[in-house]
Amino acid sequence: MATEWEMQKARQVYYSLVNMLNTRNWKFERFDNDLTIRSGIKGEDLPIEFIMLVKPENQVIQFLSKLPFNAPEDKRVELAIAVCIANDGLVDGSFDYDISDGDIRYRLTSSYRDSTLGDDLFEYMIMCAASTVDNYNDKFFALAKDLITLDDFAKNENR
Repeated sequence: MATEWEMQKARQVYYSLVNMLNTRNWKFERFDNDLTIRSGIKGEDLPIEFIMLVKPENQVIQFLSKLPFNAPEDKRVELAIAVCIANDGLVDGSFDYDISDGDIRYRLTSSYRDSTLGDDLFEYMIMCAASTVDNYNDKFFALAKDLITLDDFAKNENR
């Protein structure tokens, strides 16, 4: 359970994020009691939905984006390998993968412990996550649907 000071700091970060999104005329849903924001954008091919969470206990802001499909059971091991290959090349954030149901999520986290997060960092998190998810969601989808092989995926990532 978060202390009152942790909750106060978390609310400050959350309302700063809300203000930045409002200033940029971003469409989003806010859930003030949960310090959560839901939004999304249209990628080049697949939609990109995301959630931003301010977590007072850890003093972090977390950006999560679930890919709009799950890997079929017969492709889950290949997708697990592909997620590892993708994560190896990422500069910021990572993909999480649940092999039991084929769920893939992108996660980007930033700590606000002993610091203040500003609009530039919030915008960076959104743009970095959107760009990364847009770059990989179609590749993961193609692998899941047998449109490319794991070797094709790996060769394209090693350029």
